Amino acid sequence: MKILLINPNPSITLKNNSNNSLLDRVKGRFNIISAPLAFPMLASVTPKQHLVTMLDENYQNIDFNVECDIVGITAMTPSAPRAYEIADEFRKKNVTVVIGGNHATGLPEEAKQHADSVVVGEAEDAWPKLLIDFENGKLKPFYHQTKPVDLNKIPPPKRDIINRSFIAAGVQTARGCPFKCKYCFYSNSIHGHVYRKRPIEKIVEEIKNIPQKLIIFHDSSFTIDLEYTKKLFRALKGLNKKFICLGNVDVLSTDDELLDLAAEAGCIQWHVGFESLSPQALEQVGKKTNKVENYLKTVEKIHNHGMNVHGFFMFGFDGESISVFDETLKFLRKANLDSADFSILVPYPGTKLYDELFEENRILTKDWSQYSFHKNIVFKPINKSQEEIFKNMKKLVYSYHSYPFLSQRLF
Repeated sequence: MKILLINPNPSITLKNNSNNSLLDRVKGRFNIISAPLAFPMLASVTPKQHLVTMLDENYQNIDFNVECDIVGITAMTPSAPRAYEIADEFRKKNVTVVIGGNHATGLPEEAKQHADSVVVGEAEDAWPKLLIDFENGKLKPFYHQTKPVDLNKIPPPKRDIINRSFIAAGVQTARGCPFKCKYCFYSNSIHGHVYRKRPIEKIVEEIKNIPQKLIIFHDSSFTIDLEYTKKLFRALKGLNKKFICLGNVDVLSTDDELLDLAAEAGCIQWHVGFESLSPQALEQVGKKTNKVENYLKTVEKIHNHGMNVHGFFMFGFDGESISVFDETLKFLRKANLDSADFSILVPYPGTKLYDELFEENRILTKDWSQYSFHKNIVFKPINKSQEEIFKNMKKLVYSYHSYPFLSQRLF
């Protein structure tokens, strides 16, 4: 059986399929340094008798006349409209289409309108069952993951289905996040709050077999189970790899042993979700791991251990005032943050934030293509206007990337 897995590009539509420049192909993709892991993981649990190919529309055109038995499509919310277009086009040609991913998990009935079957939640257990049902002519409309995937039993991702090279390789050591921040789809999804760990020896063996020297860990956080993380860092020493990890303020501001072990293992950068300089905003969305008074200490500690800090900041929370932009800029100057991403708060379907805003009649559109971190504000904000948010965010971004600010960071 021939299986084609497609990652859609949200900037392309069937009506205007001319976005073929490199800039347009990577537009809407927040990570072009390493490849996504979803499809390599699916390929790894696909029975060997089947032929699996992967197509990333950010870099390749889709041939809708390609010979295949099943098309599998994954979609984040911004790429859902494009995913539906692709699905509809293949179904016109009597090709069976399966849709999965975050958006389909959040709105499975909507996704089913464009697919023969929908995978809801994690797919490593459901996907092989789906393939058996398809071969037997008994494909079900929905496949729900009934329990959290056992990470002890799944093989490493099948990276050879990715037909292009990347600077870094993505590796996942654990799944799940117990903190359940209201804006986070992952921790609010089915089984997404259940924290599970892979055996450390399997992680080490996987990394040894990766040709890239730079590894980006795709975990929600390396500061959830400190005993496990410290044991992992000890095992990674001597592999001659460089690592990028994600961690939370509450631990990174206090645990020197963790930072010592991280640096010794080869960690060169921590990704930290500061999110907001407003304590009220953090409390509103349940970001319990963050205390604004610990932000500066967090950056200083990581820098003192010889590692960089990449910060993430979001704007549009109800609890913040317009002064948060100036406060953020002051923090960036004082902390000498090495790099940063700035985004607009997005209430993705399937999150508590979306449900709350929907009940308050504050969702402005269900055009999912607008649900981007940088495009639009898709809900009615409080205490400030949409125009104020965009104006001040634009000013902040220009200031941070200005020559004086850049010179300060380089120095």
